[in-house]
Amino acid sequence: MSIRIYNTLSGKKEPFEPLQPDRVHMYVCGITAYDLCHVGHARSAIVFDVIYRYLIHRGFDVVFVRNFTDIDDKIIKRAQEESTDPLLIAERYIEAFYEDMDRLGVARPTYEPRATQFIPEMIALAETLIEKEYAYQVDGNVYFAVEKFSDYGKLSKRKLDDMIAGARVAIEENKRNPMDFALWKASKPDEPAWPSPWGQGRPGWHIECSAMSSKYLGRSFDIHGGGKDLIFPHHENEIAQSEAAHGINFAKYWVHNGFVNIEQEKMSKSLGNFFTIREVLERYQPEVLRIFLLSSHYRSPVDFSRESMAEAERGLERLYQTVGQVEERVGLVTEKDVLPAGEGSEFKELRDLIEDASGRFQEEMDDDFNTAAALGHLFELSRALNRFQDGLSGKPEPAEQDLLAQGVHRLRECAAVLGLLQQSPKDFFREHNRLFLAAMDLKEEEVEKLVAERTQARKDKNWARADEIRDTLAAMSIILEDRPDGTRWRVKS
Repeated sequence: MSIRIYNTLSGKKEPFEPLQPDRVHMYVCGITAYDLCHVGHARSAIVFDVIYRYLIHRGFDVVFVRNFTDIDDKIIKRAQEESTDPLLIAERYIEAFYEDMDRLGVARPTYEPRATQFIPEMIALAETLIEKEYAYQVDGNVYFAVEKFSDYGKLSKRKLDDMIAGARVAIEENKRNPMDFALWKASKPDEPAWPSPWGQGRPGWHIECSAMSSKYLGRSFDIHGGGKDLIFPHHENEIAQSEAAHGINFAKYWVHNGFVNIEQEKMSKSLGNFFTIREVLERYQPEVLRIFLLSSHYRSPVDFSRESMAEAERGLERLYQTVGQVEERVGLVTEKDVLPAGEGSEFKELRDLIEDASGRFQEEMDDDFNTAAALGHLFELSRALNRFQDGLSGKPEPAEQDLLAQGVHRLRECAAVLGLLQQSPKDFFREHNRLFLAAMDLKEEEVEKLVAERTQARKDKNWARADEIRDTLAAMSIILEDRPDGTRWRVKS
């Protein structure tokens, strides 16, 4: 089965056929670097990180470009508020972005250009559009004339006449049409500016992506992505200026992720109803946020709440528990330890499920990167491995060990495409316990002290005290597991 992608441009799923066989060129709009990233930014980053990982997993050579907007009205406003240089503001939040993305396990793209590095290319693109009479300059500003581009609105499915009727004309701008957008802005006092044929100024927002994508990917490329909020006007304007300048289709497939909502409202800085990534990671491990966001199809909205995050956390715990239990029985599983599945009717149900797992996972991912359904197959395999283990008595036989090793290897292999199960179970649960205790204002030393006291009470056959401590810990959501090698504790899921 070939990959099928929902293309916003056509409004339907289409077979994925890159312009060059076995090679994919992908551009995704990055952040405007004026503040810390919130969960909405995390969703876009993780969605396209998984698409990037999956295309590589399927054997494509991928050139992935994600930009930084490092000069913009919002950046300038923040710099003025702090009495500092706008480029220093941008640098601060680009570094913060990297810290957040590294914690989330988001892979670095092939290229990460910054707008201010491509001022000459933007000026050249604006000059081309003026020469072709798609743009005009007024008082040091350069505007794109939308009425000149007959396909304007084809991505967002909007009619230009309707947009004009509903538009508010900005009085301070001498536009020929209220829908015309800025390619170049004349400089204002105390703002960053660069020389241009029209005087000192700075680029408009939309032109930067057209200039940077053509630099790294060519004038026509395979996938252009971003959040749904970018469809109009940003991506619509990118199409207009790029195709007007170069006369060829800009991007073949347009991929847009849905919003993260809080109480049915889109999460955004402008609405003030957002959680930064850093705030979320004070309570949850990064993979919990990943699995939460991947548990819905990327085009669907997701509702962020304490309950939905707790559910995602429980699901991730179940996967790690499966891996941990298997590795306790058979040791740490590496690829070199995994033997071929073999033949025969013994353990046929589990053997078939393991053999089919990758194919079933791929089938769902091929269908417009359906991570929610793909995760369902991982949980199915996890449950099957747990049932198999529950049916064992004593130490597994070699054939049983091999099958368990094969199952965990396949589980980890598929999960890695989603950026999941990247830790050891021991490290995962240690951090899980730490975060939970911190949220409860408890210290690990306090729990360990109570566990040790209970162990001594049991040695002294003081069962009443031992039970009292167990009940105290249970009230703190601490579960005890008495084993031959000692008592272990974990946080209740």
